[in-house]
Amino acid sequence: MSKYWSDFVHQLEPYVPGEQPKMDRLVKLNTNEHPLGPSPKVIEAIRAEADERLRLYPDPDSSQLKQTIADYYGVKRSQVFVGNGSDEVLAHLFMGFFQQDKPLLFPDITYSFYKVYCGLYRIDHEAVALDESLSIRVDDYLRPNGGIIFPNPNAPTGKLLPLSEIERLLQANTDSVVVIDEAYIDFGGQSAITLVNRYPNLLVTQTLSKSRSLAGLRIGLAVGDEALIDGLNRIKDSFNSYPLDRLAIAAGTAAFADQAWFEKGCELVTSQRQWLQEQLAQRGFDSLPSAANFLFTHHPAHSGEALAKGLREQGVIVRHFGKPQRIADHLRITVGTPEQNQALIDALDTLV
Repeated sequence: MSKYWSDFVHQLEPYVPGEQPKMDRLVKLNTNEHPLGPSPKVIEAIRAEADERLRLYPDPDSSQLKQTIADYYGVKRSQVFVGNGSDEVLAHLFMGFFQQDKPLLFPDITYSFYKVYCGLYRIDHEAVALDESLSIRVDDYLRPNGGIIFPNPNAPTGKLLPLSEIERLLQANTDSVVVIDEAYIDFGGQSAITLVNRYPNLLVTQTLSKSRSLAGLRIGLAVGDEALIDGLNRIKDSFNSYPLDRLAIAAGTAAFADQAWFEKGCELVTSQRQWLQEQLAQRGFDSLPSAANFLFTHHPAHSGEALAKGLREQGVIVRHFGKPQRIADHLRITVGTPEQNQALIDALDTLV
């Protein structure tokens, strides 16, 4: 702590990212990184851009990438916003849309950065409890609010809310912004981007870190009504006019262009997710149905803390949150390569 801090800095509870350990021969299944590398066309695009032009500022509007995203989703370029990872996109929309006189609503078990942003921007909020099956219930959000946000699929549970339920929420909630955070949508769901032209208060965020295998480049996006995007641009240009560098713009454009590689990666994840869930079930684990690139699972006879520790001792890293109490024994396990997943199962066989 420092006497030079502003008062509110003392009150912040920062986000704790997944561990990035520096260990040899590590089976790293704790941060939901893609098991398949980025498209070879992405690498080519980065190399083509890595020349003397790096002395020049990038396009502050990222026009090429925005147009590629717009074409991909069948919307106008003016409906697309991009930023330095989806966390930056979320930061801008929290500031721009959720500082209201009614509380922001989001699940009690969800992406923990939401609560962090509420602390950073002093946003009144309420955590809405998931039901007994750890699912989001739309009916719980049909009340006065200053905004609604949740991931779909939710994290860390991996459970998917049908698009029909999201539309039911939008039909009943027209006076505040609804944000659907789709970091994992490509692994088993249908994007709510198909609804943005019907609901002007809907904003959908995505990232290229997961299904596009570009976590190391930090590229996030939002799609919504032009008025919402205009608000995000006003905030972005008051904060950082150049959020994406030349390499990221080129890489993101190439990633969306290589549909075959994208589909190959998604198929790998979904097939390995099914295999891993079956293997865990054979060993007594109870996993939630997942539409993401991870499984949220627990074993009735073993604590989550003990399992995470035992796996780590064998060089396998998974995510254990420890709280709240009802998920204290759950592990979030990233779907890895077939070799990584087998190593996980082999390690678990020594523990359960």
